[in-house]
Amino acid sequence: MQILYSSTRGAESGVPASKAVLNGLAADGGLYIPEAFPKLGCSLDDLAKMNYRDVAYEVMSLFLTDYTEEELRYCIDHAYDSKFDVPEIAPLKDADGAYFLELFHGKTIAFKDMALSILPYLMTTAARKNNIKNKICILTATSGDTGKAAMAGFADVPGTEIIVFFPKDGVSPVQERQMRTQKGENTHVVAIRGNFDDAQTGVKKIFGNKELAAEMDAKGVQFSSANSINIGRLVPQAAYYVYAYATLVRNGVIKAGDEINVTVPTGNFGNILAAYYAKQIGLPINKLICASNENKVLFDFFQTGAYDKNRPFILTSSPSMDILVSSNLERLIYLISGKDAAKTAGLMKNLSEGGRYEIDEDMKKQLADFYGAFADENEVSATIDRIYKSDKYVLDPHTAVAACVYDKYREETKDTLPTVIASTASPYKFARSVLHAIDADKFDSMTDLEQFDALHEVSGVDVPQAIEEIKSAPIRHNTVANVDEMENVVKEMLGL
Repeated sequence: MQILYSSTRGAESGVPASKAVLNGLAADGGLYIPEAFPKLGCSLDDLAKMNYRDVAYEVMSLFLTDYTEEELRYCIDHAYDSKFDVPEIAPLKDADGAYFLELFHGKTIAFKDMALSILPYLMTTAARKNNIKNKICILTATSGDTGKAAMAGFADVPGTEIIVFFPKDGVSPVQERQMRTQKGENTHVVAIRGNFDDAQTGVKKIFGNKELAAEMDAKGVQFSSANSINIGRLVPQAAYYVYAYATLVRNGVIKAGDEINVTVPTGNFGNILAAYYAKQIGLPINKLICASNENKVLFDFFQTGAYDKNRPFILTSSPSMDILVSSNLERLIYLISGKDAAKTAGLMKNLSEGGRYEIDEDMKKQLADFYGAFADENEVSATIDRIYKSDKYVLDPHTAVAACVYDKYREETKDTLPTVIASTASPYKFARSVLHAIDADKFDSMTDLEQFDALHEVSGVDVPQAIEEIKSAPIRHNTVANVDEMENVVKEMLGL
């Protein structure tokens, strides 16, 4: 079954997967979405016998149908290799009455590695398939993790450049240092004076500039995206939910066909949307539990059907979720509208112009798969402390948001189905927040380097190589810009 892609806003249809991966964003500003959802081609029992790479192939081959088996297996085998520090790639840990899917065992110790390790291979393969001679410039905004993971994936990849914008003072010290020390002659990092939404809006504006696109094409360069708006990010993420389910079957926790719940700490809505995609292809998921931090725009949406970004932007200990415009929600809006592109485009126009839209009652009824709740900063700290004391298991703040929200769901619904919680970052990436939660009096006065050693003592987990590398790595990127300077910065970095 060949799967083709359409824009959520209606201007494009019948787009092959490789072209959608290359483009990143549709020409009308919409997001690419599969025109139909395929179904898993092998049984859940068979999936339980497979390693991560084979499960990934089973899932990705359903969506990326114009890639040959040889091409796709090449991409998968080169992405999920020794750069991950455990053979399972994404192990499940049993703690606090749930199963934590550890997605942080890659090069940059965050879940973005799971998709951004393979995206460069998918993209360069797509360029060859489509006879693209232009250099591909990856342009992306990050709330902390995407930037480093994308640069690590694309560093020195022939025929590519990558420019990452991040909010100055809006990421953790480790996240910032990871980006600013990134090697690679083709890597560029820009701190902007603004928040993540400003960065993301600026990037979308650059993508939509037809004059700039023509100017770049004349110079042999074209844009693509590494954000989760790229379907080449979303599809690999769906694979790890299928693998988590297969692991539960293999370990005898559930039988093939039994339902589970999935809880995801959510900002841009890509990670939980990937779980929704996994459900659409046949994974027996009962409830998708959407966990927000104090920037609870998604919680309010699920409660009321109104999406409203007109509110204070709060800096929290879970910066990758400090987002008020959740771009991937547009894909869900398109589906629950009955694939009504004009309706979707109208709602997105309302969001762009007034910062708000509201869905109708029929669309609200289509949200039954989802449950939303949020955790405030005190609840996040208390959750980290409680699970450390009860299970000797250490969570980063993003995962703690999810664990706290899952507790609220369990208390409210009395639902006892086995639940997978997406554990999205290593606690080492947020050592200061984690140790503050466990014992502020003891750890707060320590330097960052001392805190890494202290976290090793507390957790019993070795300091990851990603942390060791940034301890002495020189700063290579120092550019700071205003939001209205982003396009000029891009031109300058590309020599236009």
